[in-house]
Amino acid sequence: QQQLVESGGGLVQAGGSLRLSCAASGRTFSSVYMGWFRQAPGKEREFVATITRYGDTTRYADSVQGRFTISRDNTRNTVYLQMNSLKPEDTAVYFCASSLVFATTPSVFTSWGQGTQVTVSS
Repeated sequence: QQQLVESGGGLVQAGGSLRLSCAASGRTFSSVYMGWFRQAPGKEREFVATITRYGDTTRYADSVQGRFTISRDNTRNTVYLQMNSLKPEDTAVYFCASSLVFATTPSVFTSWGQGTQVTVSS
């Protein structure tokens, strides 16, 4: 089992930026694929971004492509989500997750953090 802890959420105005961090422990960090998901009240958890074990490949949801950037630092066992040009519709709880395969489906990810709230005001 892997332990994941998100941080960096908060309140930001539309057009602003935030950087989320996810610190991992419990297993070799470089052995897992990492992803970010988000869930707004009353909605299903949705895919945001994912990254391969060594950061060679990334994939984004259409809704965030061009605005968000996922990255990882395996020396620090940390994955990041840089969020720029934030919109009110980005408001959600953001979750960090890990998996043993490259995927965008929440069910494939086996370890999850508790989430961090991101609120974007109009």
